[in-house]
Parts: sequence; C-alpha cells; structure tokens
Amino acid sequence: MADTEERSAYSQMGEQWLLRGGGLDIITTEGRDLSTEEMVLNIGPQHPSTHGVLRLVLELDGEKIRHAEPVIGYMHRAAEKLAEVRDHRQVLVLMNRHDWLSAFNNELGWCLAVEKLAEVEVPERARWIRTMMAEWNRILNHLMFTGSYPLELGAMTPMFYAFREREMIQDLMESATGARMHHSYARVGGLKDDLPRGFLKQSAEVLKWIRTKLRDFDNLIMGNEIIAARTKGIGVLPADVALAYGVSGPVLQASGVPMDPRKDEPYEKYGEVEFEVPVGTEGDCYDRLWVLVQRMHQSCAIVEQCMENLPAGDYVTKKVPTKIPEGEVYVRTENPLGLMGYYLVGDGKEYPYRLKMRTASFSNVSVLPLMLRGTLLADLIAILGSVFFVVGDIDR
Repeated sequence: MADTEERSAYSQMGEQWLLRGGGLDIITTEGRDLSTEEMVLNIGPQHPSTHGVLRLVLELDGEKIRHAEPVIGYMHRAAEKLAEVRDHRQVLVLMNRHDWLSAFNNELGWCLAVEKLAEVEVPERARWIRTMMAEWNRILNHLMFTGSYPLELGAMTPMFYAFREREMIQDLMESATGARMHHSYARVGGLKDDLPRGFLKQSAEVLKWIRTKLRDFDNLIMGNEIIAARTKGIGVLPADVALAYGVSGPVLQASGVPMDPRKDEPYEKYGEVEFEVPVGTEGDCYDRLWVLVQRMHQSCAIVEQCMENLPAGDYVTKKVPTKIPEGEVYVRTENPLGLMGYYLVGDGKEYPYRLKMRTASFSNVSVLPLMLRGTLLADLIAILGSVFFVVGDIDR
C-alpha cells in the first residue's frame, strides 16, 4: 500500500515538472518559419569507375536542396575537334569511346552520316547485322544501368545478375567484332567482317537466356518494395519540361513522350521490324527504371526479327569513299541513352571540315538543376542515377 502511494506521488510530481517545461525555458515558434543557415555542399568529382567524373555544387537549406549546378568538363577529350584531322576510318575510333557503354551505336551513327553525305549504298545483309548489333549493344547498356541503379539505392544483388548477362552478350559480340567494348565493327559502306560461323546459333541461345532472366529483373527490381519506396513519386519530370530541355531516350519516354528516331525517322532496318516504344505515366524515378527494363524486352524482339530476316550477300560495299564529299548532313539515331545527332560538314578532302555531335547525356543532365530544386538531399542519388548518363558522352 505504501509503495503504491509513493509511485502515485512520484507520478504527480513528474507531470507537474513536465507541465512547467521540465525545468527548461521553452520558446515556441508557432506561426513562424524555423530559419536555418544555408550551406554549400560539394559532391564529387566522382571517380571514373562510376559513370564518369561529374561534380555537383548544391546549395542546401537544412536537408532541402535550394539550387544544384552540375559542373562538367573534367573528361573533355575534344573528339569533335580531333575529327578534323582524321579520315572517316580514324574518326570511328573516337566515336565508340565518348559513351563507352554504347560503342557500336555511336560508330553506327557516324557511318550513317558519312554514307548519307557520300551517297553510299550499303548491302542488305550489312544493314540487318548492324540493326541486330545495335540492339544487342542497347541491352548491354541497359543491363549496366538496371544493375548499378539499385546498387546506388543500397541493393547489391541486381548488379550480380546484370553482369552475368552482360558477360554473355559481350562474349557474343566479341566473337564477331574482336573487341569487348570498343568494337570498331561498323565501317562506311558496311562492316569490318561478316558474322563468324555459329554466330546465329549462339545468338539464339543467348537471346533465350536473356528473355528468361528479364522476367527475374521484373520481380527482383520492379517488384521490390524498397525500390518502389525510394523511387515512386521522386524526381517527377513533366513532359513539357522534358521537351523544353531537349531530354530524350528512356528519361523522356518515362514522362509519357514516345519520341524515338527508330520509329519517327527509321534508319537501317528499323522500318521493317515490329516493336513498341514503352512510355511511363508519372515521369518519376520508378517510371524511368521501368522504361529501361521494358526497352530490353523490345530489343530482344528486334534481335529475333533480325536473325529471322538476315539474307545472304555481301557485308560491305565494293566502293568505299576515301574522302568526305563537299556538303553538309545531319543524322539522328536512337542511342541507348537517347537521341544522338551527327552534324557533318565536308569540303571534298580526306578529313571532315567540321563535326558536331548532339549527345543524349548532355541534354539529359541539363535538366538536373530543375529536377533537384526543392527536393531532399536523401533523394539526390535516386534522382541523379535515374537520369542514366555517361559523363564521357557529356564532355565528348
């Protein structure tokens, strides 16, 4: 009985102490904003073993980003200027290196520009093989990002899955091109070599495996509640804003805009194959990752059609120009990361007079200050990673 009375008295004293503020003078800020001191935070430059050397300068108000400025140029290699003192074969080496995850697509666009200016007729077999290789390279690119993006959010397992499939595709492409990353397989007028014996059989086996594992990706990544919590409703990019900034590729398609040069201005054999352009509805980080996975499904369908329709014949034209004809041309292609444009000016000499490249990563990164403004610092990595860029493609 005494213990109960003591506890009751103790509780009453504690309540009175709390009502008085616990012995502290409490000043409320009701009706007023709690002011904090703004801080400038430097992120990067990141190590080249990531997607390149990018630096972000952030102005923070507490944990909220007031302003973000991407600082580029750390990897600038002057590819466009170097092209002015190289012939079209040597320029090819520069093209497949500015976006090291899209090598074949880069060199293909360059060859298309020279061929259009020089009016070169490419054999049918070479055009089908080019289309197939471009889609294999697209899957390679997207596997890297679908594996590395969850890693940036704290999920390690998808990276192992992605690299297993990447190795299979790289082995396949190496058997034809002789290189694992910088293929240098395309040539003005066709290809360096024909497909080796047994390539189509190996390609069909890899395709079957990739299709099976893409379903695992749907479950492992897109069905992951942690991924959903970190990406849904985060980094929303409206369609009109994306178009105003020149955003393209998976980032633009996730905002609901189905722009794709493979459909809009078909090149090579894209006008003769059936595929869809997946589009998102919300334009957030989740949709951008979802579009990336869906694009791989569509690439598998294109590869299969290329193998079915592949004709016999030459893999390179008999007459390959040695000079860049006088005139100018602009060619658009759909690279894995988005719209790639080549503006080529020739003056009838061996070297191009001028080359200007419109790279997907440059325009995609330009929208970051708008996307990051007003967001929390904790969401920075989720938004930054969902833009899917390669810094070499920005700096060129």
